[in-house]
Amino acid sequence: MVVTIWTFLQVSAVSAVLVGLLAPPSAAAVPTPVGLDPQCAAALLDELGPVDVLGCDLRGRGRAVLALGDPATAGHVVVLVPGSDIDLGTLADLHAPQRRPFGWAQALSEEAGPDLAVVLWVGYRTPQGLGLDAATGRLARVGAVALARFVAELPTAPGAQLTVIGHSYGAVVAALAAPDLDVDDLVLLGSPGARADDVGDLGTDARVWAARTEDDWTAWIPSVQLGDLGHGTDPTSPRFGARPLPVGGTRGHDGYFRPGSASLTGLVAVCLGRQEAAR
Repeated sequence: MVVTIWTFLQVSAVSAVLVGLLAPPSAAAVPTPVGLDPQCAAALLDELGPVDVLGCDLRGRGRAVLALGDPATAGHVVVLVPGSDIDLGTLADLHAPQRRPFGWAQALSEEAGPDLAVVLWVGYRTPQGLGLDAATGRLARVGAVALARFVAELPTAPGAQLTVIGHSYGAVVAALAAPDLDVDDLVLLGSPGARADDVGDLGTDARVWAARTEDDWTAWIPSVQLGDLGHGTDPTSPRFGARPLPVGGTRGHDGYFRPGSASLTGLVAVCLGRQEAAR
């Protein structure tokens, strides 16, 4: 009897944890919009050079929203959503720009020209390392609500084409936000899973694109989801149904925006509405 009661308590505890993990995020759990601290913004400008700081928030590990180009006037706008380990202190690497998201934003902007405004959004708490937060959807679910709210409130020109690019865990965030994103294109790069069986399961009218380089380590992640552990189907698998993007001229988990690569050319083509050129 004692063993039976103990087993019941263990199962009940595990079930409660799973229910808590899978439950929709409460309003209190969703990150507030990124604030704009003047001193924080001035420090970012000193570090990064010419960029519009739309948000710079010192709370927690720090969050930021940066823009290259003006989303309120550009004909095309892309919101870039990075993944694990990215916060205010890891936005950029001035010695090796391609290692960090600000370098990716710069590459997109320089390749596309003035008709594309690139917005780098670090508006949620990203996982740190490869622990439980990275392997579950808790942070992605609250991040998805924050992302959908940010995109809905982002001032854009009438008729502007809008694209969201999620990288790594940021792709999980973007996929979960998909039903609430009023965008033309959704791009999932180096994603550990989409938390959906196929494109139809994402609940979006956007064109959905996906890519993974041959030596991206996320290819080793099992395409399964058990409760809240794992992120499910690989969006680059044929059965998922996303439009494939080229990955020539680059490699590695952080190489999708490498200047001169077919990968960057394809991403820019998507952002500028040149879908045939993106394949």
